[in-house]
Amino acid sequence: MDISRLRLALISGNYNMVRDGPTQALNRLVGYMLDHGAAVRVFAPTVENPQVEAVGEVISIPSFAIPGRSEYRIPIGLVGEAKREFEAFCPNIVHVASPDRASRQGAKWARDHGVPVLASVHTRFETYPQYYHLGFMEPVVEAWLRKLYRRCDALVAPSDGMVEVLHRQRMHREIGIWSRGVDRTIFNSTARDLEWRRSLGFADDEIAIGFLGRVVMEKGLPEFAETMNELTKRGVKHKVLVLGDGPARSWFAEKVPEAAFGGYLMGADLGRAVAGMDIFFNPSITETFGNVTLEAMACGVPVVAARATGATTLVRDGVTGQLVTPGDIPAYADAIAAYIDDPALRQKHGEAGEARSKEFSWEAINRSMAETYLRLVERRGGA
Repeated sequence: MDISRLRLALISGNYNMVRDGPTQALNRLVGYMLDHGAAVRVFAPTVENPQVEAVGEVISIPSFAIPGRSEYRIPIGLVGEAKREFEAFCPNIVHVASPDRASRQGAKWARDHGVPVLASVHTRFETYPQYYHLGFMEPVVEAWLRKLYRRCDALVAPSDGMVEVLHRQRMHREIGIWSRGVDRTIFNSTARDLEWRRSLGFADDEIAIGFLGRVVMEKGLPEFAETMNELTKRGVKHKVLVLGDGPARSWFAEKVPEAAFGGYLMGADLGRAVAGMDIFFNPSITETFGNVTLEAMACGVPVVAARATGATTLVRDGVTGQLVTPGDIPAYADAIAAYIDDPALRQKHGEAGEARSKEFSWEAINRSMAETYLRLVERRGGA
């Protein structure tokens, strides 16, 4: 069986509403499948002004905005016209990319019709409650996720570390790798633009510690702010460059007064901004891969990150950056201060990170996913 015989139904809670790592990966995957002759339908919530131009045909799923996080929407389910479109398409492989009701309905339809289901894991939902003082809910969220994942034929996660976590949580026995790539035409060290940095108030000799991503608590904002405060207490001169936006921006600006906000950027503008960092700091523990970490590495920026699922796959401790025990504020400050004090070390680790980023090719990554689809279909007898 070849790719052109696949009829892929992809169900996702966010395909083009908000630009993040998962939306980029999913759109690239759909593009690859279409280019190789597969039939694809994407079932996802839609909005009037999406941040990402969707690849392929998107069937809109009824949804409602998340209270307090209106940029994201929760699917009501595969109902009405969306359900009719799904059944008429009659997929021979179903890919669920979010654990919501629509995905659960799609997985049930697939099981009832002898069609294989693949689930991709894009974020550590079970860690979110602790950022909103609801840590006691983590086992409940894990159980909720497990109920869906165990009904799938296989799971894929973007890093070895995340695969280990999923096995430990008893989510499934068959868990493969769907890694991530980086567009090196956008993210590379030559994109650095001193004039752009100056426009945000950075002198050429000032150190810009970078944050990249959605400005939300679960991206490690409290740890980031505490670390900057620790550097200030130690008298370590620094400034902060924030790329991205989100509901916690006001909180972050108050806690990190030395921060300059570059806003939400895309394409070459984003590459230039990332290359304008001197150190990339990612204390988040919710990542399953860490696209932003890879993008910083591709720009030749050394990384200080939490020793967590995504970063441990990308960052080679002491070679391309430094890995720190999650939540250890003095250790984060030590690692960042070491880079501030030693320009040669910054350059050495930045160059090593850029070299490592070249190992992540979208073409090879998506070919591997297509092979996974084919294997699951053939195992079901060519559903």
